[in-house]
Amino acid sequence: MPSPSFPRPLASLKPNTAAYESLPMVKPTGFREYDARWFFGEELNLMGVQAVGMGLGTLIGRMSVAREIVVGHDFRGYSASIKMALVTGLMAAGCRVHDIGLAMSPMAYFAQFALDVPCVAMVTASHNDNGWTGVKMGAQRPVTFGPDEMSALKAIVLEADFDLVGGGAYVFVEDFPARYIRDLTSRPQVTRKLKVVAACGNGTAGAFAPQILEALGVEVVPLDAELDHSFPRYNPNPEDMKMLHAMAVAVKEHGADVGLGFDGDGDRCGVVDNHGEEIFADKIGVMLARDLCRVHGPSQFVVDVKSTGLFAADPELKRLGATTDYWKTGHSYIKRRVRDLNALAGFEKSGHFFFNAPVGRGYDDGLVTAIAVIDMLDRNPGKSMADLYAEVPKTWGSPTMSPKCADEVKYGVVDRVVKRFQAMKEAGETIAGQPIESLVTVNGVRITAPDGTWGLVRASSNKPELVVVVESPASEARMHEMFRAVDAVLRENPEVGAYNQTI
Repeated sequence: MPSPSFPRPLASLKPNTAAYESLPMVKPTGFREYDARWFFGEELNLMGVQAVGMGLGTLIGRMSVAREIVVGHDFRGYSASIKMALVTGLMAAGCRVHDIGLAMSPMAYFAQFALDVPCVAMVTASHNDNGWTGVKMGAQRPVTFGPDEMSALKAIVLEADFDLVGGGAYVFVEDFPARYIRDLTSRPQVTRKLKVVAACGNGTAGAFAPQILEALGVEVVPLDAELDHSFPRYNPNPEDMKMLHAMAVAVKEHGADVGLGFDGDGDRCGVVDNHGEEIFADKIGVMLARDLCRVHGPSQFVVDVKSTGLFAADPELKRLGATTDYWKTGHSYIKRRVRDLNALAGFEKSGHFFFNAPVGRGYDDGLVTAIAVIDMLDRNPGKSMADLYAEVPKTWGSPTMSPKCADEVKYGVVDRVVKRFQAMKEAGETIAGQPIESLVTVNGVRITAPDGTWGLVRASSNKPELVVVVESPASEARMHEMFRAVDAVLRENPEVGAYNQTI
C-alpha cells in the first residue's frame, strides 16, 4: 500500500473557491521566532491547520519525545474549530491528545505538569486583533519552542514532510480548570484587606481570573470580565494604553488598592496603582525583584532588552545582592534563559513574567504574577502600591511603540538600522546630543548614552511591525530627544510605516 500523504501547503489561496476547500493554505511568514501567528482565512485555512498539526506531531516524534500532547484554545469565535483541525493533524501523526478545552495559555502549561504530558499546543492569538490565530508550542516543559524548533516545524509543514504513522487518540479532560484553580488557591489567604480591579478585556481570563483572586481573600471588582470575542472596548492587552486607562478609571472610581489587567490568553499581567497611575511591567519587575530578594535572599533575574535600566542601576537591588541578565525579548527566549541560569524570576516589559520554584514552575502565568503583586502588598501592610512605586528611582519611559513593517522585510530593516548605529559609534557620532556609550545587539539594537538614556529598535516576533522603546533616568525631555533620534534613523528606511502609539 502507498504511504499516507497530504498535499503540500500553498502560500495563498482565494477564499470561496473549490481550491480553498480542497487544499491546505499556510503562509510561510506565520512561523515566527518562538510561536506561530496567522490571520485566519487570509493566511491560513482549516486544512492548513491540519498540516500544522501533522507537522507538529512529526517534529515531536523526530525529537524522540513521546507523542503525547495537551491542547487548549482561547476565547475567540474560531479558536475551537482551529483547535479541532489541529487535533486531527496531531492524531494523524500518532499523537495522543489531551484536550483541556477553553483555557488560558498558562493552564495548558500547567496541564503538562498536572497530567504528566510532555508536549503542549495552545491555540491562541494572545492579544492580537480579531482575525488572528496562532499556536504556542513546547515539547520540553516548562519551555516553549524557540527558533530552531520553529524552523524545523516550518520546513516539515511547507514541504509536507509528514510521518503520518496513525494510531493517535483523543481524550477530553473534564473540568480541568478546577484543577488549575485549586493549584493557585490552595494556600493561606491574604491577611491584608485589599480591593482589586481585575480587568480582562472581555478575553479568556474573564472566565477564571476574578474567582481565583476572590479565593485568595481579596475583594474583586471585575472589569470587562464578560466573555465577548468581539472585544467591544479594546483588545485585551495590558501593554495597550487604552486598556491601562480603563483600568485607571476603574481603580479611582472604586477606590481600589491596585488594578490588575490580563491579556487575551492570560499569560501576562499589567498593573495600575491605587492612584490610577499605570506602572509599566518592567518597573513592576523591579518592585517584585526587590520583594523577592527580601524573602529569598540574593537572587538571579533575567529581563528582556526592552526593560528599564534600573535592573542594573537600582541601588536597592544592588544592596540586596540581585544580579540581572539582559536577554532577547520573547516569552520562549526569557523562559529558556530563566531555566538555563536557574534564575528566581524573569521579567519582560510586555508583562510576561516567569517565576521559578518556589514561586512558580518556570512558565509565564498572568495569575501567578497577579498573586505575586498581591503578596508584595500583603508583606507591606503600611504601604500602598503607589508608595512602593515611589521608592523605585524615577525614570521616564515610553510604552512599547510599534511602527508597521511587513514581515517579509522587517528583519532586513533592523539589520540595516543596527549597522547604521554601529557605523555612527565607530565614527564618533552623537545620538540625541551625546556620544554613543554602548550598543547591545543581542536582539535588534539598544543604544545607550552616557547619562543612561537609551533607545531600542527590534523586529516584532509575532506581528508585521518593528518595536521601539526609549527611557531616560535624566529627564522627560531626554526621553523625547532619544525617541526623535532613533525615529530619524528608522525613517531612512521607506518600508517603515506609522506607529500604533507614540509619546
